[in-house]
Amino acid sequence: MRYGATVKMPPQPSGNAPESAGTHGLTAYSPHIAVRAAGRLWRLERAADLESLWEAMTADPDDFADERLPYWTELWPASVALADWLALRREEIAGRACLDLGCGLGLTALTGQWLGARVTAVDYEEEALRFARRNAARNNVDQPLWAVMDWRRPAVAQGGMARVWGGDIMYEKRFVAPVLHFLDRALAPDGAAWVAEPGRTVYEAFLHALHNGGWQGRQVFSRVVEPIYAQPVPVTVRVWEIRRAPAFPTSGGGRIGNGRLR
Repeated sequence: MRYGATVKMPPQPSGNAPESAGTHGLTAYSPHIAVRAAGRLWRLERAADLESLWEAMTADPDDFADERLPYWTELWPASVALADWLALRREEIAGRACLDLGCGLGLTALTGQWLGARVTAVDYEEEALRFARRNAARNNVDQPLWAVMDWRRPAVAQGGMARVWGGDIMYEKRFVAPVLHFLDRALAPDGAAWVAEPGRTVYEAFLHALHNGGWQGRQVFSRVVEPIYAQPVPVTVRVWEIRRAPAFPTSGGGRIGNGRLR
């Protein structure tokens, strides 16, 4: 959605809207979501449900061609699992420069900041960052550095991030190359990225691209996330750790990467 796009927001329900997703998931739009992750309860405000924003978008073909779709307004299971993983790596991220790629409503950015990381959180949509900023205040977390950014044009310092993470950020094969380019730009030489994914088939292409591009990846965490919205079954989310493959000498004295998946 373009920053100047016209969106007709759905009316907010009267009374106290339910915040808890429960074990069967929300069955109707609620402006607030409560979710437990990383050992605490988070309360998140959002604009509307995805379907309502989709239907309300200005009929601008560029919005669809450029992927300006309002996926940010939902809380995805991958973000919940990723937040739990960050809590397990608290000592690894505390005090270090980290980046949340495609932060949406801000759950994993806020988790990282709460755990002591120095978080830069980026999203393609300015409106997403407005809600993420509100959610930081709502949860009494220091504000990360929020930035509107297109990952195809990474505006970050070369090698400036110790860790980069993202939850369910790839759902088309054409995103694979730009994401790897972004990681190559942003990550410190010994840095690592954590990508949480719910089993989409596109991740097979991503893992093959890692192998061919001088990276290595391994699954480091898995969690079954109970439904946030109405759905028949929980979602199994895997977290992958991605690092540059170690180089080793060739017979001619040069060095090549040893990219392999494990």
